[in-house]
Amino acid sequence: MPGEPNKIIIIGGGLAGLICSILLNRAGFEVVLVERKTYPFHRVCGEYISNEVLPFLKSLDIDPFALHASSINKLAISSSSGTVFQTQLDLGGFGLSRYTFDNFLYQKAKAEGVSFACGIKANSITFQDDQFEVSLSDNSTLTSHFVISAHGKRSNLDKDRDFFQRRSPYLGVKYHIKTDFPVDLVQLDNFEGGYCGTVKIENGRFNLCYLIENRHLKKYGSIEEMERQVLFQNPRLKERFLSADFLNEKPEVINEISFAKKPLVEKHILYCGDAAGMISPLCGNGMAMAIHSAKVLSDTIIEFQNNRELLEQTYCAKWNQLFKNRLWVGRLTQQLFGGRNVSAFAVKLLNRMPPLSKYIMKSTHGNPF
Repeated sequence: MPGEPNKIIIIGGGLAGLICSILLNRAGFEVVLVERKTYPFHRVCGEYISNEVLPFLKSLDIDPFALHASSINKLAISSSSGTVFQTQLDLGGFGLSRYTFDNFLYQKAKAEGVSFACGIKANSITFQDDQFEVSLSDNSTLTSHFVISAHGKRSNLDKDRDFFQRRSPYLGVKYHIKTDFPVDLVQLDNFEGGYCGTVKIENGRFNLCYLIENRHLKKYGSIEEMERQVLFQNPRLKERFLSADFLNEKPEVINEISFAKKPLVEKHILYCGDAAGMISPLCGNGMAMAIHSAKVLSDTIIEFQNNRELLEQTYCAKWNQLFKNRLWVGRLTQQLFGGRNVSAFAVKLLNRMPPLSKYIMKSTHGNPF
């Protein structure tokens, strides 16, 4: 094995990349994490995390509630017309901003010995003679025996992947607000072509994040006008937008959000988190799955570091066992949201058959790990 067999390059410093860096550094690997932004920074994200991650986070000496995370135990869903279904969450979760959580993990990983290259973009990855070479935007290169790509939803590094050629119709928008809203509730409000989530995060703030078909933005020309013409058709969303104190100068926005299936391994690059296709609306939540997938990948690398073929096969098998059905149910459930008639039917059905919501939650959320 040429070069440095214990060196790992991680591209992307979100939850998956940061958790991988901590676990692999503790296992004795030399870890370099490349992140194109500098901490702390905001991300488009619902910022609700299922409690399934709490035992694992505790094992890493990470306590979200020490960061003032909220505790969430109720779920509400409104149709486009404003009719509501509400239920208790069996497992529950917590709300915490990525600005706070990612920065905490970054500081923790850095203090433990992970090397960071922040404010630098990875331009390309090549594999030859059992070794990777990563070219960076500062004209430097890094070499390693393993590369983990946890770069998020869509990147210049994806241009040679099949899903990248298929345009996605979705746009994501996120605000932090102050508002009069239940502190223990996560709510999903439907509108034509999308839905919006609201949940309390730290320091008396709330996350308001919505997914919408970008045809609406093309039609109305601005986010503000799109919100007035589309989101305000749901009276609950209209009231929330008009009564809230918006804390951002402008929203965080991401275009071309892809829910396509993505390979977990390509050209021996190990994909993790959203880069591995973890995004699926109504699937528990991507944050918990990103954390869990990072644990699965790190454990597999540690166990099979001397056998690349077996490592790749085992990672794919474990990932599919844990997440494949969960993502499938999430994608299927998504078909019941984002339209006036279908969301009205879904909310009516859930109110008439409460056990159905328990089944969906159990199928789309993971077990504590």
